[in-house]
Amino acid sequence: MQRAKFALPSIVTLMSIACGFGSIVISVDNAADGLAADYRLSAMLLVLAGVFDALDGFVARATNTQSDFGMQLDSIADVMNFGCAPGLLLYCWGFHQLGADYPTLLRLGGMASFFFVACGALRLARFNVNVGRTDPRYFVGMPITAGAACVASVVVAWPDPAATVSQGSLVVLLLFVVGTLMVSTVRFPSSKQNKSWGALVALLINLGLLVWLRQAYFALFFLVYIVGTLALNAAWRTGWTGVAPPLVYHDD
Repeated sequence: MQRAKFALPSIVTLMSIACGFGSIVISVDNAADGLAADYRLSAMLLVLAGVFDALDGFVARATNTQSDFGMQLDSIADVMNFGCAPGLLLYCWGFHQLGADYPTLLRLGGMASFFFVACGALRLARFNVNVGRTDPRYFVGMPITAGAACVASVVVAWPDPAATVSQGSLVVLLLFVVGTLMVSTVRFPSSKQNKSWGALVALLINLGLLVWLRQAYFALFFLVYIVGTLALNAAWRTGWTGVAPPLVYHDD
């Protein structure tokens, strides 16, 4: 029983990997047909992978079974689930249908998708080596899970594949912008911020917007998330401290 208990977090992580792999399979199988429902399902599987990604840490803490093996497995899973899977989804959704008529756009889309994957991997590596060296209230760069959710939210909101060069170009821009934010030094607030009544009110507002806007809510949420975070970082540079800025840790 003791050995089985230590396997529980890894089983949850493998369920996350299964969701990421399922998303990849659906994206590839649907590339030629371009069915909107299948692309939306592929994107929703990435959301489910994120749920399992959060659960594996919760299970490990609840059962007191944290281990270096689990941390390494989780990091590897994140590269596939939130790097490769969304990168491939955006490649199939944004460029495959246009590739026959616009081969240059297809190649550019491939480079943009790889850029997103590479930035996600670099973001994870930097996070792993900086544990305990940065203020835990803030992430350095957009977390890879948020980056994956950001690009997937666009597919959830508009699941029909890109049909024009301008739409394909916007997908290229999306991948480059989100990838750049992941490897940037912009501080993104984490869930470890102090809880308050303001946070509860914000949660209730977001639930109301979700009911009203449905699928479009997710794209709007990440647009506000990114713009708000950039505005917060710009305000810190001017000396504003209405929201506590991140602490700077110095090595001894």
